[in-house]
Amino acid sequence: MPRTRALRGLRQPANAADYAPHAISELTVARKWGTIREITYLPAYRAATRSSHAGDPTGSVSPPMPTFDYQTAFHIAPVGLVISRQRIIEDCNRQLGKIFGYAHETLIGQSFQVLYPSPKEFERIGERIPPIMSTQGVYSDERIMRRANGELFWCHVTGRSLDVKDPHAAGLWTFEDISATRRVAVALTAREREIAAQLVQGKTSKQIGKILEISPRTVDIYRARLMQKYGAGTATELVQRLLGN
Repeated sequence: MPRTRALRGLRQPANAADYAPHAISELTVARKWGTIREITYLPAYRAATRSSHAGDPTGSVSPPMPTFDYQTAFHIAPVGLVISRQRIIEDCNRQLGKIFGYAHETLIGQSFQVLYPSPKEFERIGERIPPIMSTQGVYSDERIMRRANGELFWCHVTGRSLDVKDPHAAGLWTFEDISATRRVAVALTAREREIAAQLVQGKTSKQIGKILEISPRTVDIYRARLMQKYGAGTATELVQRLLGN
């Protein structure tokens, strides 16, 4: 059995009469091996209702507050949400399925690789995540992803691991489709997509080379190819076109 520690000191409601005696319970955090395994918070509202206005002669009452649990919030969130384990989708919400063009149930149990344009990009980004997340606690980038129909699109991705010492072990990820303001206008290679993703974040050739583990000169060569494909005369113009401006 995991060792359980209760966290007390929760703020009480301004009008305690609006709640049943057990409305505000303790927040119980069960820990095992130093990691949070379960969080239980059980609010319960008083079944009886009262007059919506003091002294209201009509005796009208306010409707009971609807139940709103964390699972419901997860599934109706306006951004794609994923709970992952070793880069496998343990659970995801409807919005993730909508963004990528899948029934969200079919993604459960799948590798994140199905959302990437190529296996190489899946592997490379997977290698970049641990050192950043282990030092910063969170990983975030904007990258080109692939929908079920093969369409490529820009996506903002953010993730947080439950254990920074093993970032891929288990985590929570958000996916936001930003294709409405930024579109993939031309066909790009896997490496060009990676460099484009770094360029739009304002990184220099030296910084990009360090992140992708290639030389700054190689970055410059790919930047020149991107400029040619996008018909950009300068590096600044290229970034603007990548951003959809």
